[in-house]
Parts: sequence; C-alpha cells; structure tokens
Amino acid sequence: MEPESRPEVLAPVQSPSTSLAPNQPFPGSLEDFAYSTGGDARIYFSYDQFTLSADARQTLRQQAEWLNRYNSYTAVVEGHADERGTRQYNIALGARRANSVKAFLVSQGVEPSRLTTVSYGKERPIDGRSNEEGWARNRNGYTNLRPVGQS
Repeated sequence: MEPESRPEVLAPVQSPSTSLAPNQPFPGSLEDFAYSTGGDARIYFSYDQFTLSADARQTLRQQAEWLNRYNSYTAVVEGHADERGTRQYNIALGARRANSVKAFLVSQGVEPSRLTTVSYGKERPIDGRSNEEGWARNRNGYTNLRPVGQS
C-alpha cells in the first residue's frame, strides 16, 4: 500500500502595502479624505468675518496634505453665509470666505489650477434654525472634491 500523498498547503502571503487597519478607508478615496481631515470638509467663520481661525487653519493643513498626496482630485471651494444680511452682501462675503480658503490651500502647496471657488451666500444653509447655533453652522467654507475631469 502506498502512502497517501497530501497536497502542499502554502500559507497566505499578506502584502504590508495593501493591508488596512480595521475601519480605515482605502487610501485616496473620498472616505479617506474625510478620515484624514477629521470627518468634516467644512471650516467655520465668525460673524461677518472671512479670516481663518486656528482650528480652520489646522483643518485646511490636513486637507492640503491630502490634496498634495492625491492629485486625482480637484476641489470646488464653496463660501457660505448665515441668513442675516442682504443676498448681495452675503454672496460677496461667501466669495471672500471661499477665496480665503483657496489662498490658504495654495500657501500649503496645492496647485491653484486644481481649486475653483463659488459663493452661495445664504442660499444653501446646512442648518435651518434661525438662532446663534444655526447661524454659526451656516457661516462656513466647504471643500467639495471632484475627480479630475469631472465638472
């Protein structure tokens, strides 16, 4: 009687470059952008201001680092205002906010050609409440990523 032959079993090989920690998004994905920048693509402004706070600059540094690492995305930087003030005034304020965000991202090495700005003024609130909390949330700059080639 011949001894039974068993097929050779190889242990699986795990590539360190493709393994991800649990719950960590795929590098370069939109989920990775959110994960790498603290989960919110928005920065917030004080009433009637377009200067960047220390918290906003920190968030934008993280966004710039990610954008510099992954050049397969462009960004539309949106400027928003709360409901107080005229439509015309808030469109202008939103534009100043968007331009402040863009200027900071460019100062951190992001190519200006990858960034465009738009102001929505008070037209696209994220919080419908007419109180201090709602207004504070609506005074923001939002970095809206787009894959290169998508308008």
